Amino acid sequence: MIDCPRLLFAPARATPYAQSAACPRFTTGRPPLSLSCRRRRSSVQVQSASTRAGSQSSVVDESEAVEWAMQDFYALRKDVELAVERVDEVRQAAGLEQLVDEIASLENKSGDSTLWDDPSKAQELLVALTEVKEKVRLLNDFKLQVEEADTIVKLTEELDSIDRGLLEEASKIIKALNKALDNFEMTRLLSGPYDKEGAVITISAGAGGTDAQDWADMLLRMYVRWGEKQRYKSRVVEKSPGEEAGIKSATIELEGRYAYGYLSGEKGTHRIVRQSPFNAKGLRQTSFAGVEVMPLLPEESLDVEIPEEDLEISFTRAGGKGGQNVNKVETAVRMVHIPTGIAVRCAEERSQLANKIKALRRLKAKLLVIAEEQRASEIKQIRGDAVKAEWGQQIRNYVFHPYKLVKDVRTACETSDIGGVMDGELDAFIKAYLQYKLSAAAEEQSAI
Repeated sequence: MIDCPRLLFAPARATPYAQSAACPRFTTGRPPLSLSCRRRRSSVQVQSASTRAGSQSSVVDESEAVEWAMQDFYALRKDVELAVERVDEVRQAAGLEQLVDEIASLENKSGDSTLWDDPSKAQELLVALTEVKEKVRLLNDFKLQVEEADTIVKLTEELDSIDRGLLEEASKIIKALNKALDNFEMTRLLSGPYDKEGAVITISAGAGGTDAQDWADMLLRMYVRWGEKQRYKSRVVEKSPGEEAGIKSATIELEGRYAYGYLSGEKGTHRIVRQSPFNAKGLRQTSFAGVEVMPLLPEESLDVEIPEEDLEISFTRAGGKGGQNVNKVETAVRMVHIPTGIAVRCAEERSQLANKIKALRRLKAKLLVIAEEQRASEIKQIRGDAVKAEWGQQIRNYVFHPYKLVKDVRTACETSDIGGVMDGELDAFIKAYLQYKLSAAAEEQSAI
């Protein structure tokens, strides 16, 4: 059926009327298209055009994806090459061959039948053997990991296509390897007698009122997050809340290898500059908090005697959680070493006796550390070493306003990623301090 109704009345001969614009296709001998036909044809043309455009865009997207994949591969290959060089340098600097010889020597000594005639000496030998074996195991693991990533890169070069799964796996290996190498290099900077022990961190609010108490609470979270990232067992054993916000003081115990060695440089005054959230006008406020770090020593390591007359012991109510006992009975213990003025406080246990024992352990650990730092042969030679959380005593500045910057005063190490630092990213500052401490000791030795 012809769609155009004018054809029913048109004469056999073409007339101007028949060639009018109402039905222009009649003169060609083809029936004119109806509106529905024209719409279908136009939709088909649009679909075909969109299909061609889609295919072209898909080709472009695919080529761009290949280009990005190649760039990722080249970057990964460079990272792997650098990791191979770094692993070789670390293994050579650590003296892998000498460590293997040392293991053989220690194993021969451990097989001696008279070894356990002196239990303390035997224990030291076994600990040394375990440490050397662990170091060799880490060095061999570094080699295996970098070889695995290098194998993936070489396999990708031989193939015609890029397997994104393999590249992601190699990238994860290199990232974990670099972090492990950083930790290994930091442990080589630790040589103190207590560096391998756990750590006890005490944070106290300083000058600045409520802002200082809030700042102390922020530092508490920062160190807890750092401990979690290091996979240490972190425990807040004591916490004294502030009147309006934050904390007056808190104590954290970090159980893990080298925790004290890493955190020993955190001892000192930490200063914050920010717009005060507790000021109605939003003025800039400077506040301070003091941080003290002690090794978490086992009882048998605390080989120091403190005369009773050198101790001043006072008892207070602990407050906080723990039931009615801590609020009614004076269970918290504050212990002061009179000759030096060094004080510790313990309130986390529910009984006065338990807090007294723990406070004495902390005091002994603190005295031993200070004796080592000041090269004192006897406890009576130790000077007072209290941290003063006030202006002019800071070791590190945390500036939140008018710009963002964290800078260590001693090492000049700095970063603008203040959010990462407050979330426990302290490795850069720890490594910088350990290198600073090592270089300072070398200069002092050369001067003698």
